[in-house]
Amino acid sequence: MTDDFQLTTSTQEPGLPTAMEVVYQWNYEPQVEELRRLYVKATEAQWLADRDLDWERPIDEERFATTPLGFALPVEETSYWKSLPRETRFALTRRTAVLRLSNFLHGEQGALMVAAQLVNAVPHTDAKFYAATQTMDEARHVDVFARYVRKLDEVQPVAEPLKRVLDTTLATGNWLHKLVGMQIVVEGLALYSFKEMRALSQEPLLRELLGYVARDESRHHAYGVQYVARCVPLLSEAERADMEDFALEAAQTLVDNRRQAGLFGTMLASWQALGVDAVEMFQSMRAEREALAARIGPGRRLGPVQGFVIPTLRRCGLLSERVAARYHEFLQANVGPKLVGETVEEFLRHLPELPEDTAAWVAGELQ
Repeated sequence: MTDDFQLTTSTQEPGLPTAMEVVYQWNYEPQVEELRRLYVKATEAQWLADRDLDWERPIDEERFATTPLGFALPVEETSYWKSLPRETRFALTRRTAVLRLSNFLHGEQGALMVAAQLVNAVPHTDAKFYAATQTMDEARHVDVFARYVRKLDEVQPVAEPLKRVLDTTLATGNWLHKLVGMQIVVEGLALYSFKEMRALSQEPLLRELLGYVARDESRHHAYGVQYVARCVPLLSEAERADMEDFALEAAQTLVDNRRQAGLFGTMLASWQALGVDAVEMFQSMRAEREALAARIGPGRRLGPVQGFVIPTLRRCGLLSERVAARYHEFLQANVGPKLVGETVEEFLRHLPELPEDTAAWVAGELQ
C-alpha cells in the first residue's frame, strides 16, 4: 500500500445513480442447464494475463502500421486518404487504433460493472453463477487492454456515445434491459470488432491478446443469447417491444454517424486534430461510395450491427417488422442501400445466420 492512498481519486467520476433490485434465490439446484454448462466451461477456461501473454515483447510497429481501419466503407481506399502524406497516414492509423483500443478498454470496465450487477439482479442461480465468472473475465480484460494501450500510447477518454450506452445500461432497474444492452448489443459489437481486428492485424501481441479476450466474449454472448431467448417468450407484447426499443437505442447511439453522433464522430474529431479536412474527406467518400462498396465484393461487409447484433436479436425473438424498419432506416442513411438493401425485405434477406460455434467463428476457423 502506498502512502498516497485516498478514499477518493482524481480520476474517478461522481457516482452514477442506479436503480436495481437485489434478488435472493434459495433454490441452489440447476434450473437452466445450458447456463450451468456455460458456467462450468467458463471456470475451466480461465487464463492469466501475466502467465499467458508475453508483455516483454515489444509492439511490432511496422506490422501494426499496416492494419486496415476496419470501417464499413474502406476510408483508406478513398482518393483523399491516398493523397495524404505517408507520415500523416501512419499517424492516423495509430491514432485510430489507440482510440478504438481505449474504447474497448472503457467498454470492458462497463461490462465489468454490469456483470457484477447481474449477479445481484438475475433471479436464476445458474445465471448468477455465470455472471460471476463473467465479472472475473471482464476484470482481466480491463487489465490486458490497459497494459497494451499503455505500451502503444496514452489511454484516450471514453467516447461520448459509448459512455451514454454504458450509463443507460448500468442505471436501468430492469435486469432484462441490462442483459440485452450489455450481452447482446455491447458484447455483440465488441465480439465482432475483436474478430475483425484480429483478422486484419499482423501485430503478434495484439493478435494473441484479442484471441484470448474473444474466446471469453464468445461465452458472454452465448450467455445473453441463451438466457434472453428463454425469457422473451414469457413477455407480454408491450414488454417485448420495450426490449426491442432498448436494444435499438443502444445500437443506434453507437453506430449512427449522422451529425457525427456515433463512434465514428469521435474518431473524426481526432483525425481533424492531425490535419484531416473532414469536408473534403466526406466529399471523396460520397463521390466514391459506389466504387468503394463494389470493392468489398459480393459477400458484403455488413458491419457489426447488421452482421452480428441484429441476427442475434432475431435469434432471441427481438426483431419484429416494426423495429427492423427502424434498423434499416438508420443503417441505410449511414452506409447506403448497396450494403444495407433498398428495402426492408432485402435488408432482412441479407442478414446472416449466427454461427453455430461462435468461439470457432471468432478464431477464424469459420467464415
